[in-house]
Amino acid sequence: MLDAICELDPEQGDAIRVTYSVFTFQHLSEADIERLRQRLFCPACGGKAYFRKASKDGKAACFGSRYHQIDCIEFKPSVQKSREEQDAIEVHQQLVDADALMIDFSRKPRIAKSSSAKSKENADKAILNSAQIADIEVKKVNVDTVQEAPMQYQVDMPKDTPLKEQRVPSQGLEKLLHSLLRGSDLATSNLWVYTDSERKYRWRAKNLFVNFADADPSDNKPHMYWGTISHTDPTMNWLNPADSKDIGIPIDGVKAKLLKQFAIEDKRDLEGAGLILFGKCFWNKEKTRKIIQLWNNDLQRIFISPIED
Repeated sequence: MLDAICELDPEQGDAIRVTYSVFTFQHLSEADIERLRQRLFCPACGGKAYFRKASKDGKAACFGSRYHQIDCIEFKPSVQKSREEQDAIEVHQQLVDADALMIDFSRKPRIAKSSSAKSKENADKAILNSAQIADIEVKKVNVDTVQEAPMQYQVDMPKDTPLKEQRVPSQGLEKLLHSLLRGSDLATSNLWVYTDSERKYRWRAKNLFVNFADADPSDNKPHMYWGTISHTDPTMNWLNPADSKDIGIPIDGVKAKLLKQFAIEDKRDLEGAGLILFGKCFWNKEKTRKIIQLWNNDLQRIFISPIED
């Protein structure tokens, strides 16, 4: 996108809407860019937008959005968008066909290269590989005697009760994130979702998947938090979601391994990227900012989907 709407909040009265061209926005001061980049929206459909700075290898600065409406004139189909739509269709079919779903945190993503390292050949190979692993892994799980715990997610599985077998498909974080970004019903579904390989814990999907904008520090339970990244701090120790201006995700304890895992080379690779992680939300000491901490700093419980140039 060449233009984006920026919503400013004056001290009194209605919000002020200013249209910025990317050529104007990129020449603002660093402080103004950091202040305004989480207030950007698509001028056509109103979807949450992001700003990506010009890259070192010559790619131009741009606006974009992972939340375009399907009929938005700014929506430009690409290999990445087509793949995300196919992921959304696959997950939706699982919602329709299955009574439960298991998250496979160990499932490897199909693409894990930064934009500067990608080429058409690599993209074609990734698509081919995705077709080879697209078959949903189906496992058997006993559910008839599983009782819902008071906290709505912990489940005890009695061993001395007759059990009825039921087929439960599994899915990795990559496709779950893409389905959420493409507007599937996963975040509002009553489907049971298991979050451990031993199937001791299950959640209603609508209680498990929480957009960053809805993160609640008073909720003591972990969740699968998802959305998009607006930008990082200068040291790349914090991820700042586009969906909420008062949330920070610390990655300093796992930064080197995390950036290597997703082939992140600079801050630009994270701007506009999709993000899903299993973690807990709490206040900082001053109760001025919400913190979402990755569960046990386990890199299998986080997935980043960078924008593909």
